[in-house]
Amino acid sequence: MTYRLTVSPDFTPDHLPGWYIFNTWLQKQLGEGIHLEMYNSFQAQHEAIAKDQIDLIYANPFDAAMLVREKGFLPLVKAHGLSDEAIIAVNAESPAKDVTDLAPGTRIAATEDPDVRLMGMIMLEPADLNSSNIDLHSCDTYVLVAKQLLRGEADAGIFLAEAFDDLSGMIKKQLKVLVHSQIGVIQHVLMVGPRLTDRRDELRHLLLAMPSDEKGQDVLKNLGFDLLINVEDEEMEFMIDLMDTLNT
Repeated sequence: MTYRLTVSPDFTPDHLPGWYIFNTWLQKQLGEGIHLEMYNSFQAQHEAIAKDQIDLIYANPFDAAMLVREKGFLPLVKAHGLSDEAIIAVNAESPAKDVTDLAPGTRIAATEDPDVRLMGMIMLEPADLNSSNIDLHSCDTYVLVAKQLLRGEADAGIFLAEAFDDLSGMIKKQLKVLVHSQIGVIQHVLMVGPRLTDRRDELRHLLLAMPSDEKGQDVLKNLGFDLLINVEDEEMEFMIDLMDTLNT
């Protein structure tokens, strides 16, 4: 039997090769066939999840509730020292110096990344902006969000902070950050589905032991991680509850 691994579509493209390296490493460690499937959109990934086609997923925190409560997924590990944060940025030549300088009708560029969009909309609330009084432009990638700002096609953009940091220096020089979230407890989590839950302990042991092995260290480096740390069920429930709270 071949299992399927996928990664939330908001991952940083620079680390795409790292996920293929990780997949190869994991197959050797488990002695099982695992196919890495990357989806171009959240909709396509959600359709695969709905059809029970996913066995392992590096999931964004917004999707965690659905994966746990509807599909029986369980948490394994998360990257140490990383949290999901959002940034609202504008063109460097924009007169806006603060979010409160944005007015109803503002053109906002954002991806379909649900947790980042949610955090971004919360950060727009001081300007009395919401989904009913902004012009939301949906983009496939954060690079395209930046391009909309540079071309004057959008007034402000919502970015995953990590994705913003990974933009080229030339692009970032032409942008201005208005606000950066500092929530600190929202993170992507590697989760295991029903067909592999009987090997959850084995998987967790392998993942936590990666820093002690030279090959494992190399795999982590390619993913942009220092090490992976355990995620207990209670911690997962706390993050799900927090996302529910932010979404109300």
